[in-house]
Amino acid sequence: MKQAILLLNMGGPSNIGEVEIFLKNMFADPNIIRTNRLFRKIIGSIIVKKRLHEARENYNLIGGKSPLLDITNELAKKIEQKSGITCLPAMRYVPPFATDVLKKLQKDGIEKITLLPMYPHYSTTTTKSSIDDVIKSCKTLNYNPTIKVTKSYYNNDTFISIQAQLIIDALQSKDPSGMKLIISAHGLPLSIIKAGDPYQKQIEENSRLLQKKLKQLGINFKEVELAYQSKVGRGRWLEPNLSDILRNPTNLDVLLFPISFTIDNSETVYELDIEHREIAKKIGYNSYRVSKCPNSDDAFANFLIELAQINDS
Repeated sequence: MKQAILLLNMGGPSNIGEVEIFLKNMFADPNIIRTNRLFRKIIGSIIVKKRLHEARENYNLIGGKSPLLDITNELAKKIEQKSGITCLPAMRYVPPFATDVLKKLQKDGIEKITLLPMYPHYSTTTTKSSIDDVIKSCKTLNYNPTIKVTKSYYNNDTFISIQAQLIIDALQSKDPSGMKLIISAHGLPLSIIKAGDPYQKQIEENSRLLQKKLKQLGINFKEVELAYQSKVGRGRWLEPNLSDILRNPTNLDVLLFPISFTIDNSETVYELDIEHREIAKKIGYNSYRVSKCPNSDDAFANFLIELAQINDS
């Protein structure tokens, strides 16, 4: 049976021209804005119009594009070389869209597809949205492969070890005993959490397990705090907010770890490493470090291959 692995993610603009496409598609997603189609279109248009200029400026500051697709392509190539299984990215809001990727797999006679969401924690806004997109695209194409979906891996010990090593790498031999570790997760509106989305509980469990792993490895920070970033609009979101924590410091030596991301993107390379670094600079932090995501590291590629095989057993 010919098979393939798809790496699912929201995607990120590969050029300035795609910024508007990314925003329009994201805010047209019923999993993001939960109202009827008409109101979603109106609300989405307002948000896009309000954010487009600033978003384009932000992407210009990181080279005119998100690094997400290039890194994901590197990861896919590595997985394919190691496993011998076709591996491709499929993005939710910008190319390569699921429909186009599935057309290729259909043409190549792929009979089985394993979906590997690049989101460690399940959320209706990410995991469900991407999986639904693949299933809908298959129906549209009249393509009926066997589809396997890997489970969320926020509590997988191998994945936790990968996260811990990223923090160790970011320390660069600096003694953490006087530092604060801020574990930063992408925020969500409280309305989505109250509707039953398990994201917050999974983030909190991941944070607990990561702190436990660090202590087992002899890495002891003076303080550790979980925060949420990327709030949009005036509604109530998960707290505490990362910006508030940085503006009211309890420690001027911090390391930020982006716990909810596996691939570096605008939320890490711009929001954490540029925008929030500026906050720290104005306040007078002694040190401000940002950990990398797993990206295309060998350890992460090997983990995903193992995850796909476990799912298949």
